[in-house]
Amino acid sequence: MIISRKHLPRRTFLRGLGVTLGLPMLESMVPALTSVARAQSLTIPTRFLATFIPHGAAPGHWEPEGETDIEFPYIWEPLEPFRSHTVLTSGLWSQSAENPPGVTGADHFVASAYLAGVKPKKTTGADIEVGTTIDQLIAQKIGQETLLPSLQLAVEDPGANSSNCGEGYSCVYTNTISWQTPTRPLPMEINPQVVFERMFGDGGTPEMRTERRARQRSILDSVTDSLGRLQRDVGHSDRVRLEQYTDDVREIERRLDIAARASTETPDMPAPYGVPESFDEHIKLQFDLLTLAWQADITRVATLLYARDLTGRVYPASGTNVSFHGGSHHAEDPGRVAQYATLNRYHVSTFAYFLEKLSAVPEGDGTLLDHSLSLYGTNMGNSNQHLHYDVPHVLAGGASGRLKGNRHLAYESKTVPTGNLLLSILDMFDFEYDSFGDSTGRLPEI
Repeated sequence: MIISRKHLPRRTFLRGLGVTLGLPMLESMVPALTSVARAQSLTIPTRFLATFIPHGAAPGHWEPEGETDIEFPYIWEPLEPFRSHTVLTSGLWSQSAENPPGVTGADHFVASAYLAGVKPKKTTGADIEVGTTIDQLIAQKIGQETLLPSLQLAVEDPGANSSNCGEGYSCVYTNTISWQTPTRPLPMEINPQVVFERMFGDGGTPEMRTERRARQRSILDSVTDSLGRLQRDVGHSDRVRLEQYTDDVREIERRLDIAARASTETPDMPAPYGVPESFDEHIKLQFDLLTLAWQADITRVATLLYARDLTGRVYPASGTNVSFHGGSHHAEDPGRVAQYATLNRYHVSTFAYFLEKLSAVPEGDGTLLDHSLSLYGTNMGNSNQHLHYDVPHVLAGGASGRLKGNRHLAYESKTVPTGNLLLSILDMFDFEYDSFGDSTGRLPEI
């Protein structure tokens, strides 16, 4: 099919006072006299998200059976609607999360190893070192044309901790999973308001943004004229999509304002102004912002830290009052294991919320879910024993045709390091590395 129409650049912004508004993919961005399939290959990137969950998963409640057309275990059941875009794994070995030879003691310092595949250097000083993480390698390759090369998100405040974690290890190893270089960690942003302003603020001072919020104005008000002109110039389907997109922006602004006002009361745990007290609202808001960022091509790469190691947080929406770290030490008691599985399943359900958001955003010949790859995982298996083998990981999305879903990849225990998974993910973004981290090869059949 050949099309001829007015062509808008993919990197189109509407600018107003202190505001830059990126736009979603529109039909008008397909180059004139270009085939749709060819245009899509030129304009639609593959996005990447890596999420990290500490404390493993309840044994017996997440391990799938079979390889294709599998029955999703209890913990993974919320992902059932997305089985065609989901690959479950079992048997992987997170060697990078294990103590170095000759070192004993706690191992709650290894979130930083999750995307690096190497053990962090034992230090509490400034000489921290682990490894460049795959999200940052991907950002260096596909994120330089976007407003934000990458986003680092979190839903738990690390500010109340000391400088020492895990028996002689700096807390920075626990506070972030994203490392731009082996010695440069990137802070994770907990405050959705800050994320929103990073996405849409452009030169406006904090005072201007405060005044705008105080007057309950939308950032869209600053670009009303240019938005109106654009809507007159594009076709009907693009006008509908622009209206839906701007409605989504306004809805998130409304929720941010509610969260800011609600956070004036002291929450159960330290949280900066503007952060929702409810984990459920907080993480969904972060996922909503990330969906917008991908839709508008503001960023293509993100990481999200669900919680910090050793967290004692309770999740009322999960249906259980067990604390995260406390519940992970279930003493192999079946009742307590089942209770912990309920908590694990709840966390997975919030990830499923994100996949649902992506699946609802049309893009080219598919959706954002088709054109993205999301990693969900941990670096512990049975956390009651602090075992770092048989660790659960999930890949979700279509990766622009490079990931086939509805599968379970089972590996023999303690034979395949998670570095092999990281190397295989890099393959999907056209890296040509022989190895990465502690990899011994690529994952077969990925």
